[in-house]
Amino acid sequence: MNQLSRQGQLFQSNAHAINDHSSNKELFLSSDVIRSWQRKIHLHQSKFFLGNSVDHQQGSLFKNSLSPIENFLPLELTPLPINFWRWPKSPHQGAAIYVIMDRPIEIGSHILLYIGETIAADRRWKGVHDCKRYLNSYCEALSKADLTNQLSIRFWTDVPEDTRSRRSLEQGLIQRWWPPFNKETQSRWTTPFTSIANSIV
Repeated sequence: MNQLSRQGQLFQSNAHAINDHSSNKELFLSSDVIRSWQRKIHLHQSKFFLGNSVDHQQGSLFKNSLSPIENFLPLELTPLPINFWRWPKSPHQGAAIYVIMDRPIEIGSHILLYIGETIAADRRWKGVHDCKRYLNSYCEALSKADLTNQLSIRFWTDVPEDTRSRRSLEQGLIQRWWPPFNKETQSRWTTPFTSIANSIV
Protein backbone atom coordinates (compact mmCIF):
# COMPACT_ATOMS: atom_id res chain seq x y z
CA MET A 1 0.00 0.00 0.00
CA ASN A 2 1.33 3.38 -0.95
CA GLN A 3 -0.29 4.78 2.17
CA LEU A 4 2.24 2.96 4.33
CA SER A 5 5.16 4.87 2.89
CA ARG A 6 3.51 8.11 4.04
CA GLN A 7 2.84 7.02 7.59
CA GLY A 8 4.17 9.21 10.36
CA GLN A 9 7.08 8.04 12.45
CA LEU A 10 5.11 6.72 15.41
CA PHE A 11 8.20 4.86 16.56
CA GLN A 12 11.75 5.63 15.50
CA SER A 13 13.97 2.56 15.28
CA ASN A 14 16.82 3.94 13.17
CA ALA A 15 19.89 3.55 15.36
CA HIS A 16 21.63 6.56 13.83
CA ALA A 17 18.62 8.76 14.45
CA ILE A 18 18.32 7.59 18.04
CA ASN A 19 22.01 8.25 18.70
CA ASP A 20 22.16 11.54 16.78
CA HIS A 21 24.15 13.93 19.01
CA SER A 22 22.13 16.87 17.74
CA SER A 23 18.99 15.51 19.36
CA ASN A 24 20.52 14.30 22.66
CA LYS A 25 17.46 12.14 23.20
CA GLU A 26 17.04 8.45 23.92
CA LEU A 27 14.04 6.25 23.39
CA PHE A 28 13.27 5.68 27.05
CA LEU A 29 9.86 5.64 28.69
CA SER A 30 9.10 4.50 32.20
CA SER A 31 7.13 1.33 32.75
CA ASP A 32 4.31 3.42 34.26
CA VAL A 33 4.01 5.54 31.12
CA ILE A 34 4.00 2.51 28.83
CA ARG A 35 1.50 0.59 30.97
CA SER A 36 -0.80 3.60 31.09
CA TRP A 37 -0.65 3.87 27.30
CA GLN A 38 -1.41 0.16 26.90
CA ARG A 39 -4.33 0.33 29.35
CA LYS A 40 -5.95 3.21 27.47
CA ILE A 41 -5.85 1.17 24.27
CA HIS A 42 -7.19 -1.90 26.06
CA LEU A 43 -10.03 0.10 27.61
CA HIS A 44 -11.29 1.07 24.17
CA GLN A 45 -10.70 -2.27 22.45
CA SER A 46 -11.74 -4.74 25.15
CA LYS A 47 -15.44 -4.67 24.23
CA PHE A 48 -14.60 -5.64 20.65
CA PHE A 49 -12.45 -8.58 21.73
CA LEU A 50 -15.45 -9.87 23.66
CA GLY A 51 -17.56 -9.83 20.52
CA ASN A 52 -20.74 -7.87 20.13
CA SER A 53 -22.47 -9.10 23.28
CA VAL A 54 -21.65 -5.74 24.86
CA ASP A 55 -23.38 -3.80 22.10
CA HIS A 56 -26.04 -6.40 21.26
CA GLN A 57 -27.55 -7.94 24.35
CA GLN A 58 -29.38 -10.54 22.25
CA GLY A 59 -26.05 -12.26 21.71
CA SER A 60 -25.83 -14.54 18.68
CA LEU A 61 -29.52 -14.13 17.79
CA PHE A 62 -28.63 -11.21 15.50
CA LYS A 63 -25.05 -12.18 14.77
CA ASN A 64 -25.63 -12.90 11.10
CA SER A 65 -27.17 -9.47 10.55
CA LEU A 66 -24.01 -7.69 11.67
CA SER A 67 -21.48 -6.32 9.21
CA PRO A 68 -18.09 -7.99 8.69
CA ILE A 69 -16.58 -5.10 10.65
CA GLU A 70 -18.80 -5.78 13.64
CA ASN A 71 -18.26 -9.54 13.35
CA PHE A 72 -14.47 -9.28 13.18
CA LEU A 73 -12.95 -11.34 16.02
CA PRO A 74 -9.14 -11.27 15.74
CA LEU A 75 -8.64 -13.71 18.62
CA GLU A 76 -10.23 -16.42 16.46
CA LEU A 77 -7.46 -15.99 13.88
CA THR A 78 -4.33 -18.14 14.13
CA PRO A 79 -1.45 -16.23 15.76
CA LEU A 80 1.89 -16.31 13.97
CA PRO A 81 5.27 -15.02 15.15
CA ILE A 82 6.22 -11.63 13.75
CA ASN A 83 9.16 -13.17 11.85
CA PHE A 84 6.96 -15.77 10.11
CA TRP A 85 7.98 -14.24 6.76
CA ARG A 86 11.37 -15.95 7.16
CA TRP A 87 9.73 -19.38 6.97
CA PRO A 88 10.39 -21.38 3.78
CA LYS A 89 6.68 -21.36 2.97
CA SER A 90 4.04 -18.87 4.05
CA PRO A 91 0.92 -20.31 5.72
CA HIS A 92 -1.29 -17.77 3.90
CA GLN A 93 -1.70 -16.78 0.27
CA GLY A 94 -3.73 -14.16 -1.56
CA ALA A 95 -5.82 -11.27 -0.27
CA ALA A 96 -6.01 -10.66 3.46
CA ILE A 97 -6.55 -8.24 6.29
CA TYR A 98 -3.78 -8.64 8.85
CA VAL A 99 -3.43 -7.43 12.42
CA ILE A 100 -0.50 -6.99 14.79
CA MET A 101 -1.29 -7.71 18.42
CA ASP A 102 0.44 -7.75 21.77
CA ARG A 103 -0.62 -9.35 25.05
CA PRO A 104 0.94 -7.32 27.87
CA ILE A 105 1.29 -9.49 30.97
CA GLU A 106 0.30 -6.58 33.19
CA ILE A 107 -3.04 -6.20 31.41
CA GLY A 108 -3.67 -9.91 31.00
CA SER A 109 -5.40 -9.39 27.68
CA HIS A 110 -4.62 -8.41 24.11
CA ILE A 111 -4.24 -5.02 22.49
CA LEU A 112 -4.46 -4.57 18.75
CA LEU A 113 -1.62 -2.36 17.52
CA TYR A 114 -1.99 -2.31 13.72
CA ILE A 115 -4.42 -3.25 10.96
CA GLY A 116 -3.33 -3.61 7.33
CA GLU A 117 -4.52 -5.10 4.07
CA THR A 118 -2.77 -6.90 1.24
CA ILE A 119 -3.41 -8.65 -2.05
CA ALA A 120 -0.51 -11.04 -1.32
CA ALA A 121 -0.41 -12.34 2.25
CA ASP A 122 2.73 -14.35 1.55
CA ARG A 123 4.70 -11.29 0.45
CA ARG A 124 3.32 -8.19 2.21
CA TRP A 125 5.34 -8.52 5.40
CA LYS A 126 8.66 -9.07 3.61
CA GLY A 127 11.03 -6.20 3.02
CA VAL A 128 10.56 -2.64 4.26
CA HIS A 129 7.44 -1.88 6.25
CA ASP A 130 6.81 1.14 8.48
CA CYS A 131 5.07 -1.05 11.04
CA LYS A 132 8.24 -3.14 11.42
CA ARG A 133 10.09 -0.02 12.52
CA TYR A 134 7.31 0.83 14.95
CA LEU A 135 7.49 -2.66 16.41
CA ASN A 136 11.27 -2.56 16.75
CA SER A 137 11.11 0.69 18.69
CA TYR A 138 8.14 -0.49 20.72
CA CYS A 139 10.08 -3.59 21.75
CA GLU A 140 13.15 -1.48 22.51
CA ALA A 141 11.10 0.81 24.75
CA LEU A 142 9.58 -2.17 26.54
CA SER A 143 12.98 -3.76 27.07
CA LYS A 144 14.46 -0.58 28.55
CA ALA A 145 11.49 -0.39 30.93
CA ASP A 146 11.91 -4.07 31.92
CA LEU A 147 8.60 -5.02 30.29
CA THR A 148 7.99 -7.96 27.98
CA ASN A 149 5.93 -8.42 24.84
CA GLN A 150 3.95 -11.24 23.26
CA LEU A 151 3.64 -9.94 19.73
CA SER A 152 1.79 -11.86 17.03
CA ILE A 153 0.50 -11.29 13.52
CA ARG A 154 -2.80 -12.76 12.34
CA PHE A 155 -4.29 -12.99 8.85
CA TRP A 156 -7.96 -12.84 7.94
CA THR A 157 -8.19 -14.30 4.45
CA ASP A 158 -11.98 -14.33 4.03
CA VAL A 159 -11.90 -10.84 2.52
CA PRO A 160 -12.71 -9.29 -0.87
CA GLU A 161 -10.29 -9.81 -3.74
CA ASP A 162 -11.23 -6.37 -5.04
CA THR A 163 -8.70 -3.87 -3.70
CA ARG A 164 -11.15 -1.01 -3.22
CA SER A 165 -13.56 -3.18 -1.24
CA ARG A 166 -10.75 -4.64 0.85
CA ARG A 167 -9.36 -1.21 1.68
CA SER A 168 -12.82 -0.01 2.62
CA LEU A 169 -13.06 -2.94 5.03
CA GLU A 170 -9.61 -2.13 6.42
CA GLN A 171 -10.59 1.51 7.02
CA GLY A 172 -13.80 0.47 8.75
CA LEU A 173 -11.85 -1.78 11.11
CA ILE A 174 -9.30 0.95 11.81
CA GLN A 175 -12.04 3.42 12.72
CA ARG A 176 -13.65 0.85 15.02
CA TRP A 177 -10.54 -0.47 16.81
CA TRP A 178 -8.33 2.65 16.71
CA PRO A 179 -5.02 0.73 16.50
CA PRO A 180 -2.26 3.12 17.60
CA PHE A 181 0.27 2.20 14.90
CA ASN A 182 -2.02 3.18 12.02
CA LYS A 183 -1.49 6.75 10.83
CA GLU A 184 -5.24 7.39 10.81
CA THR A 185 -5.51 6.96 14.59
CA GLN A 186 -2.09 7.88 16.00
CA SER A 187 -3.29 11.26 17.26
CA ARG A 188 -6.21 9.75 19.17
CA TRP A 189 -3.90 8.27 21.78
CA THR A 190 -1.51 11.21 22.21
CA THR A 191 1.04 8.46 22.58
CA PRO A 192 4.41 9.45 24.08
CA PHE A 193 6.11 7.40 21.37
CA THR A 194 4.91 9.89 18.76
CA SER A 195 6.47 12.84 20.54
CA ILE A 196 9.80 11.07 20.95
CA ALA A 197 9.89 9.94 17.33
CA ASN A 198 9.01 13.37 15.98
CA SER A 199 11.66 15.05 18.13
CA ILE A 200 14.49 12.89 16.76
CA VAL A 201 13.58 12.82 13.08
